[in-house]
Amino acid sequence: MKDRERLVVSGLVALMLLLWLGFLVHRSPRFAGSLEGGVLGIAAALLMLAPLAYLVIKRIKPLKRAVTRRVPMRTLLAWHIYAGILGPILAILHTGHKFESALGIGMTALMLVVVLSGFVGRYLMRQISKEIKEKEKMLEALNSAYRETVAALAGRSGAPAAPAPVFSLPGVLRAGLPAPSLELGGPAGMWLPVRAVSLAQSIADLEYAVKTHQTFKRLFTRWLKFHIVISLAFYALMALHIWGEIYFGLRWFG
Repeated sequence: MKDRERLVVSGLVALMLLLWLGFLVHRSPRFAGSLEGGVLGIAAALLMLAPLAYLVIKRIKPLKRAVTRRVPMRTLLAWHIYAGILGPILAILHTGHKFESALGIGMTALMLVVVLSGFVGRYLMRQISKEIKEKEKMLEALNSAYRETVAALAGRSGAPAAPAPVFSLPGVLRAGLPAPSLELGGPAGMWLPVRAVSLAQSIADLEYAVKTHQTFKRLFTRWLKFHIVISLAFYALMALHIWGEIYFGLRWFG
């Protein structure tokens, strides 16, 4: 289900970008003021208000409790995602690719950045979180194997101390010696120090990878705040645009 959602949303984002690039081959200066263009503009505005409603519901706890009694947050999030992409698609169609006024250009630019930032933050952050969990499980397994290896070494030598990594596994392999066995017993017991060093190196590499992913996750948390800020800026421009249309006359009904 999640893979299908990501595929559908990716296709819609690609369609939005393709429609936006249509200004290179098509421009209709009068379409935005026509009846069809006006209907598209109203539909786009209504759809783009859905993400704002989700933002308000999510951050006002009494309202969230009241709404989620009837509609779960997962459903609201789905509405937020699809309405947040379909709205801009209709908005681009509404423009007729006429990007001449500063307000229109600013609205279009912010709209595209809002959609792209939301898309990246939604799916890339989820992928990073998934990879962190997978690597943490691997790290736990490696730590367990390392403790077993150290215990086996201590039992064989009678010394409870952990092995000191005085050589590297790549150096041993370059010397043409056989690879260490992953079993703790048997004739391969002589390779326990090599196994301990190999595990220690793997643990260090994996810990570094986890820290790197966590750094990216923190950065994307800031990215989410950026997404909210530019969304609010876009809504301010959209309100100004709607006010201007009302003030100067709804000419598509004339």
